[in-house]
Amino acid sequence: MMKHIDSFLNKTTMYKLVLYYCSFLIVVAFGLSIFHLVPFSPFALLFSTLFIVGISWLIHQIAAWAFSAPTNLESPYITALILVLLITPPATPTDRNYLWLAIWASVWAISSKFLFAIKKKHVFNPAAFGVAMTALTLNLAASWWVGTAVMLPFVIGTGWLIVRKIRRADLVWAFLGAATVATIIIAIINGHAIPTTLQFFFLNTPIFFFAFAMLTEPLTTSPTRNSRIAYGGLVGALFNPAISFGPIALTPELALLVGNVLSYALSPKQKLILKLNRIETVADQTFDFVFDTDQQAKFTAGQYCEWTLPHEKPDMRGNRRYFTLASSPTEKEVRMGVKYYPKPSSFKQELQTMKSGDVMIASQVSGDFVLPVDQSKKLVFIAGGIGVTPFRSMIKFMTDAGQKRDVVLMYSNKTEQEIAYRDVFAEAEKAYGLKTIYTLSDKAALSPEWKGKVGMIDEAMIRETIPDFTDRMFYLSGPHGMVVAFEALLYKIGVPRRHIKTDYFPGFA
Repeated sequence: MMKHIDSFLNKTTMYKLVLYYCSFLIVVAFGLSIFHLVPFSPFALLFSTLFIVGISWLIHQIAAWAFSAPTNLESPYITALILVLLITPPATPTDRNYLWLAIWASVWAISSKFLFAIKKKHVFNPAAFGVAMTALTLNLAASWWVGTAVMLPFVIGTGWLIVRKIRRADLVWAFLGAATVATIIIAIINGHAIPTTLQFFFLNTPIFFFAFAMLTEPLTTSPTRNSRIAYGGLVGALFNPAISFGPIALTPELALLVGNVLSYALSPKQKLILKLNRIETVADQTFDFVFDTDQQAKFTAGQYCEWTLPHEKPDMRGNRRYFTLASSPTEKEVRMGVKYYPKPSSFKQELQTMKSGDVMIASQVSGDFVLPVDQSKKLVFIAGGIGVTPFRSMIKFMTDAGQKRDVVLMYSNKTEQEIAYRDVFAEAEKAYGLKTIYTLSDKAALSPEWKGKVGMIDEAMIRETIPDFTDRMFYLSGPHGMVVAFEALLYKIGVPRRHIKTDYFPGFA
C-alpha cells in the first residue's frame, strides 16, 4: 500500500496534491450534505464552489495582466478551494452577507499575491489574507466550516500525504505542540477541565486542515529547519481563538499572517527573472541550463529552489519544479542541472525547446543541505547520478572561496559517459586536494581504459577508500531510495546519525 502511495506522490507536485486534497474535501462535504451532516445543502456547496472559483480566476487573470506577471497554473484554484472550505455556503444565492464575504475575500486573497510582494515575492498566505481583510473591513468572518468533527477523519486521513510529500513534519509538529501547550495554559487560567478542552479543540477547530493545507504553503514558509520550527511554534502559540490582545481577538488567519511576517524576517525571499544564456552538455543526457539574472542570486551552496516555466498542457507535475542550484554563490550565472530519462515530464520537454533569451522564474531558495560552518570537519559526499548537483555547487564554492576542507567525493553512475562535472572536480583536486572516487555499476559497459572503481558503493568500498570514515560527516544526495539505503548502510557500519546529512527537496519526493 505504502509503495503505491509513494509512487503517486513521486509523480505529483506539492501544488497538485494540495489541489487534489481540497477538491477531495469538497466532494466529501457534498456527500455529507446529502445526509444533512453538514449545515448546508448540496446545491449551496456547489454554488459556493463555482462562485468563488470563478471570482478568483477572474481576479487572477486581471492582476496577472495588470502586473505583467507570469502565472502559475494551480495557484488561483488552490486559493479558491481553500476559501470554499473556510466560508460557509449561502442559504440562498442572494444571501448578501455571503456574497460580500466571498467576493471580498477572493479579491483580497488573489490580489495580495501581486500587491503585497517584496522583491516580486508575496509575503502572506493568500487565503488567510483574504478572510482577514474581509473581517477587518466588512466585519464579516469566515466560519472555517471544514474544522468540524464530521470532516476530521477525511481532513487527517488524506492531509498527512501533503506532509509526507514535502517532509515538513518538523513544522507541523512544532505547530501542533505549541497550539496544545497554549490551549492547556488557557484552560488552566480559566479553570476549565483540560481533557474536555483539548477534546473540543482538536475535534471542533480547523487545526489539522490549517496545518496541512495552509501552514505548509512553500512560498510563505521558512526555508530552513530551525527557522521552520520557530515559525510553526509561533503560529501554534497564537492559533487558539481564546487568545486576544486588547480588543483584537486572534483568529487562525491572523495567527498565520503574524507567522508569515516572522518567516519573511527570518528568511528574506527572492524571485529571480532568469534569461537563458546557453545550454551545456555535462554528461550523457545531462545538461546545465545556464541563466543570466536580473539581480544577484542569494543562496548558500547546496540549496535548492523552485523553478517556474509556464507552458501549454502541463502534465501532473505541473509548471513548477524543484531543482538544486548547481551553480556556486561565487558565480554570476545561475545553473540548473537536469538529467533526461525516457518519457520526460512536460516541464523538461519545454526546457528542451528553450532558446537564448527565453525567460523562466526561480524562487523560494530553501534547504539545510549546506556545508558545516566548522571548516575543520572532514566530509564525505556520496552522490548517485544527477544527485551530484549540490556537490558541484559546494565544491565550486570551496575552490573559488579558497577553502581547503578535507573532502572525499564518492560518485556512482552506470556508465562513464554519465559522469558530470569532471572538470570542476579536477580543478578542486588541484586547488585543495579533493579526493574523488568514481565508480560504475554497469560492468558490461566498461572500457579497457577505465581506472576507477566498479560496482555499487558498499561497506567494503567505504572501508577501503576512507579508513577514517567514522570521523567524518557524510552528505548523501540522489534518488530517495538510494539515500535511504545509504543511511541504513552508514548506521550499520557505525556512523552516528548526527554525522549524516541527506539532501531532500520536493523534486526528489
